[in-house]
Amino acid sequence: MIEPQLIEKAQKGDHQAFRILVEREMSQVRTTVVGMLGNTPESDDIVQEVFIRFYKSLKAYRGESKLSTYLVRIAINLSINALKKRKQHQQRWMLMENHQEQLMQLEDVAAHPKHQENQELVRWALQQLPTDFRAVIVLRLIDGYSVEETATILQLPHGTVASRLARAQLKLKEILKTLALENY
Repeated sequence: MIEPQLIEKAQKGDHQAFRILVEREMSQVRTTVVGMLGNTPESDDIVQEVFIRFYKSLKAYRGESKLSTYLVRIAINLSINALKKRKQHQQRWMLMENHQEQLMQLEDVAAHPKHQENQELVRWALQQLPTDFRAVIVLRLIDGYSVEETATILQLPHGTVASRLARAQLKLKEILKTLALENY
């Protein structure tokens, strides 16, 4: 069954149609959220919240954009909110944490086998980027959206997306280069 038919059925209360929509979009939404927040229990909660919000707004959904674009936009917004909360929480903890503990965490990442180590280092570096840069990197390079699709999801001009992508890639490269030098 094609997406518009499933949406129409789901809007009329067909739970099976809604379940099919969720199953089709789950992977994309999860990839986006994990890209923004990392692979944490919080990510699972955000993914679930995306579909709860979609369910609650289902009757109002007009289909002006693809369902995946609509859901990824919800995922990005919820992830940004979670990052803001996380940042507030981390600021409180940073006052109490010791610098040595942070260094030990980095050493733990470096102890993984090479392939997993590289993935973990990139994930860690990605989490160091400002949220607006991270959103563009996740959507464009991890989720594989085009610049145009990324601009639509983030509600930004194409030029802004391209500029942020370029700056984010440079910043990510700097973070990884610095981290590589510290580990050798």
